[in-house]
Amino acid sequence: MVEKIRMGMIGGGRNAFIGAVHRIAANIDGLIELSCGALSSNPETAKASGRDLFLPEDRAYGSYQEMIEAERNLPAEKRMHFVSIVTPNFAHFEPAMLALENGFHVVIDKPMTLTLEEAKKLEAKAKETGLMVCLTHTYSGYPMVKQARQMVKEGKFGKIRKVCVEYPQGWLCQPSENEGNQQAAWRTDPSKSGISGCMGDIGTHAAQLAEYISSLEITQLCADLNRVVDGRQLDDDGNVLLKFNNGANGILMASQIAAGEENALTIKVYGETGGLEWHQEEPNTLIVKWHDAPSQIYRTGNGYLSSFASHNSRTPAGHPEGYLEAFANIYRNFALTLNARLTGETPTAEMLDFPDVSDGVRGMAFIENVVASGQSDQKWFDFKI
Repeated sequence: MVEKIRMGMIGGGRNAFIGAVHRIAANIDGLIELSCGALSSNPETAKASGRDLFLPEDRAYGSYQEMIEAERNLPAEKRMHFVSIVTPNFAHFEPAMLALENGFHVVIDKPMTLTLEEAKKLEAKAKETGLMVCLTHTYSGYPMVKQARQMVKEGKFGKIRKVCVEYPQGWLCQPSENEGNQQAAWRTDPSKSGISGCMGDIGTHAAQLAEYISSLEITQLCADLNRVVDGRQLDDDGNVLLKFNNGANGILMASQIAAGEENALTIKVYGETGGLEWHQEEPNTLIVKWHDAPSQIYRTGNGYLSSFASHNSRTPAGHPEGYLEAFANIYRNFALTLNARLTGETPTAEMLDFPDVSDGVRGMAFIENVVASGQSDQKWFDFKI
């Protein structure tokens, strides 16, 4: 790498929830530097947030429109290479589209947009421009998730027959949106979150993980969505039956009213001869189960792991890596791929292993299909994109 990759950030300023996580993740490997930002929709807060992060005064912008225009006009050796969008769902599409139209790659939080129609437009623009769009589906960045995916792809378990994924949280078990919790307020507001609450927020993570590890695609679903807390406008709980493109079936549960749970994302995948089990709250362990042999424990950092798991590990065996490192793997692989483009090299398969715009489209399709299914008496819905 001949130079650091320069990042601009939209959102993520003072009192923001996820912006600092993105900055830490981008900085872990020393490949990316924050060069500029439009860190709030409030110009004064945006400027103040820029000072908090020691950005030059002339590169702490009052709006994303100002930032993209100004950065476009800077010399190539100074302007940002990509923009990271860390705003609520309703403020994803317009800055992402403007960035692509002006020649900048995009990293964006999930879900990618507010609607499937917007997601398709972003996908078309990315294809038209040849620019990259990276989606921060964090959980696919864990080394043992990548190990699980490689074992499935290598046929270790034969044909996959069943996928069970669940993501219970408890932080919305009370009407926190009415008690001053800003994160709860926008996530339960249809104008800011979209047509789904729980399924849009964490159900998309579960669906992406199911498809990522199994290397399959959801083709049909049957959903039951619930609004458990009185007065809530969007779903806060749901169960979805799944069918995949190889004939496998599955179950997806996502809930934000599971009192006492934190981020208990768990996935189990079963094939003809064995299966696997992974827990996000114990991420360095992968349990591998066999029909005719004892179960095995795979651990991060060991030499028996695949190149994809090893590529995304930083510490020796027995030294825990977690959420921030998984998040950083998304940024690292994106940065390495971008650097390969800039230097005329060919990125490796390991570098290219990050969620992209097509994952964003499938995520929005999942939301819209799940909501349509949940509102209908029809048992099975075809997964339409």
